[in-house]
Amino acid sequence: MNSKDYILEIFPKTINYRLARRGLAKAVRPITLTFSVTGMCQSHCKTCNIGAHFQENPQKIKKLDMKIDEIERFFKSLGYCYFLNFSGGEPFLRNDLVEIVELALRYLKPRIIHTPTNAFMSERIEKTTRQILDTINKYDSNIPFTVKPSIDGIGEKHDEIRGLPGNFEKLKETIKRLKTVEKVYPNFNLELGTVVSNFNINALDEIEDWVHKQEVQSYRNEIAEQREEFFNIGEDITPSNEVYERLMKNFKEKVKSNLKNKKSLAKTTESMRLVYYDLVVKILREKKQVIPCYAGISNIHLNYDGDIWPCCVLGYAHSMGNIREFNYDYDKLYNTEKLKEVLKFIKDKKCYCPLANQSYSNMIIHIPSLWYMLKNFIKYR
Repeated sequence: MNSKDYILEIFPKTINYRLARRGLAKAVRPITLTFSVTGMCQSHCKTCNIGAHFQENPQKIKKLDMKIDEIERFFKSLGYCYFLNFSGGEPFLRNDLVEIVELALRYLKPRIIHTPTNAFMSERIEKTTRQILDTINKYDSNIPFTVKPSIDGIGEKHDEIRGLPGNFEKLKETIKRLKTVEKVYPNFNLELGTVVSNFNINALDEIEDWVHKQEVQSYRNEIAEQREEFFNIGEDITPSNEVYERLMKNFKEKVKSNLKNKKSLAKTTESMRLVYYDLVVKILREKKQVIPCYAGISNIHLNYDGDIWPCCVLGYAHSMGNIREFNYDYDKLYNTEKLKEVLKFIKDKKCYCPLANQSYSNMIIHIPSLWYMLKNFIKYR
């Protein structure tokens, strides 16, 4: 994410977002849309049961995926959003992912597009990435497109955690292929990401050292969470606050030592993440919302079956409504009592989590956190 532009985009809307959170105004459009484009996934991750859920109900899940005409109607109704974040399932399993991106460019006009991947379909990922970049560049070659393969361990450890034999070798091939894409498309960004869980807490140094050897500009980690989206509520996957704080102390020092060698985009993004890592430690320690959350206001999540969520953590249990029931009209959904109940639930701090995308928005709206981010950028530029 280009943190500097993101801050400039969201900051003028902060007053409206604050009023909307208190129920004193109708929120302007969200700045971030996360779209789980499919429920299909080949992985059987220890931290996520989406793949297992798909394998149990493959035909049912496939039928629930929103069709391209439905997606077009929703995008047209929603209108502009700054950051479009794809999710899944495995996004590259959709044969029409390029077409979805083109619809987004036509109606949402995003300034940043991002997608994660399990990196298993190396050739297809490279081919689709090139097609997406060609499509983006027909509209605006300044729009960055980021692909984030997951790395949760080295060698067999990665395959064990991801539940997909041969995944690490495919990951290496995917990185190699995507690095060739970087050489051709200036607006392409390759980054790697790790889910920090109880299954790899002793391997983070090894993972990070391996990542830096790949000369990848951006690397992030996010703590494993219990999410409704992942069907993993009640599972023992999240490290304790004490363990995570120790791990992040070491990780942050390495981030700082590498910041001056980063390109401008990566530098601003990493400066933002330094604040995020501190925020996660505080949330885990205090077990509450430590800064106000604007889920459902600044950010929304569109599930593959048409459900609109405030975030993937609350997901199915706190759906704000299904866009199919409202004829794909976002405004009709946004005026319902159900939505008001969900927003009140969040405002009353009945939930807390370190969800990264939502935390970034929350941090920018929260003046002390924003100041901390700016100080990091100035200090390490």
